[in-house]
Amino acid sequence: MKIVFGFIAAIMSTQAFADSVVPLRTLRAGTVITADDLRLDAKTIQGVFQSVDDVIGQEAKVSLYAGRPVRHGEIGPPALIERNQVVPLVFDQSGLRISTEGRALARGGVGDIVRVMNLSSKATLFGQIQSDGSIQVTN
Repeated sequence: MKIVFGFIAAIMSTQAFADSVVPLRTLRAGTVITADDLRLDAKTIQGVFQSVDDVIGQEAKVSLYAGRPVRHGEIGPPALIERNQVVPLVFDQSGLRISTEGRALARGGVGDIVRVMNLSSKATLFGQIQSDGSIQVTN
């Protein structure tokens, strides 16, 4: 019985420490993060990045403050399309493929869903940004 209590007490007294990724300086939203912007801090916080490699090359979606751990959702892929940029629109469904030009109504990175205006019809649509800079229309 004493061995069991001693074992449980030993387990409860040990804490698991994990590193958290922390900016060295305040990074404004839209900044692409480099290795020089980051350090690892010994903190046990859930929902934050624990590897610098996961953060480098990503873009800050909100302001990241010096000394505060970088949380999931605060960064994402760098913007590929800027607001008001003319972009190729592609509609591809059931063997029918239509291509035209549109104007992006928001900025975003690969995989983001953005609003876009068809320049021919002036209709507002939603589409997903593709890696080649085109927008795949979703509706």
